[in-house]
Amino acid sequence: MSDTAEKINLLGLSPTKMEAFFADLGEKKFRAQQMLKWIHQYGEADFGKMTNMSKGLRAKLAEVSEIKLPEVTYDQTSKDGTRKWVMKMEGGSSVETVYIPEKERGTLCVSSQIGCSLDCSFCSTGKQGFNRDLSAAEIIGQVYVAAMAFHEPGERRERKITNVVMMGMGEPLLNFDNVVDAMALMMEDNAYGLSKRRVTLSTSGVVPQIDRLGEITDVSLAISLHAPNDELRNQLVPLNKKYPIKELIASVNRYLDKLPDRRKATIEYTLIDGVNDEIEHAQQLAELMKQVPCKINLIPFNPFPNSGYKRPSNNRTYRFRDHLINAGHIVTIRSTRGDDIDAACGQLVGRVEDRTRRSAKYINAVQLDESQQSIEAGR
Repeated sequence: MSDTAEKINLLGLSPTKMEAFFADLGEKKFRAQQMLKWIHQYGEADFGKMTNMSKGLRAKLAEVSEIKLPEVTYDQTSKDGTRKWVMKMEGGSSVETVYIPEKERGTLCVSSQIGCSLDCSFCSTGKQGFNRDLSAAEIIGQVYVAAMAFHEPGERRERKITNVVMMGMGEPLLNFDNVVDAMALMMEDNAYGLSKRRVTLSTSGVVPQIDRLGEITDVSLAISLHAPNDELRNQLVPLNKKYPIKELIASVNRYLDKLPDRRKATIEYTLIDGVNDEIEHAQQLAELMKQVPCKINLIPFNPFPNSGYKRPSNNRTYRFRDHLINAGHIVTIRSTRGDDIDAACGQLVGRVEDRTRRSAKYINAVQLDESQQSIEAGR
């Protein structure tokens, strides 16, 4: 191998790709299992210390491959126990990863893109614009960093990360192959060993990719709905103009029908004061959700600078919830966690080298609006 040839980063290789890598080296399949354990269970990145492999193989591995980890530039724990990491990726941009501890589980919220190529109006990530997709290594690297921050390495380690949700920065289904490979590692017994019920992919509704996902995996599915009708959802989630609610629900039902168990989809609904939190919206949502096996997760809006939106009062939130419950739905209200370190849902921004110029347009629009308000106030 020449000095200029790019080494393969083993961190992001799925189990099948790891087997193919070792097959290309003329090695048996069991070497892939050994490597997965060394990387993801023992946190070892030095081939020289992988003593159940021959010296010759270790030397070859060092020549053709590497285990390259994300660079952690920020690691802070909230007063409620929520922990946030900012990780610098190739090219200089950063993403955010959040761990949310609860009584019986610990959930890691993982990013799939640097920024987001969608532009949901209530999400600060989208206002940062978009840079690029994350590689499989950069996605699973977030899990690696969090796991090694909490656990003593080893197969029988105590696992504080019991659930992973692809709900961080980005739209996972627009980075399909890399996300699927990373999730395969999350569920691999020789890596993180999570149940398919404990790995959840959240999508704004990329219908063709939901169908494609159902052909490949059976992870749990969450839908970022946020509106009960097309007119309102077109404003909040512009992707709806391409894949309206009727098509989205049909694709979710097709996905659920393929699962070997009776799992429900999670419907995520961000409540925004005076926008989508009226009783008429609750009535529409209750009727709409009769069409799909689901549980509804209400998320009171988490403010960010210049969003133009407000968080609803507790009374409005409970009124909305109670209407859905009375209509026969399973409903939870997501508690706001980590907002003191900007780690709450919808607040993740990282540092994005925006290739879309969306962030500049957004800032200019906000400044223009503020200027107009100032002029009107002075009249």
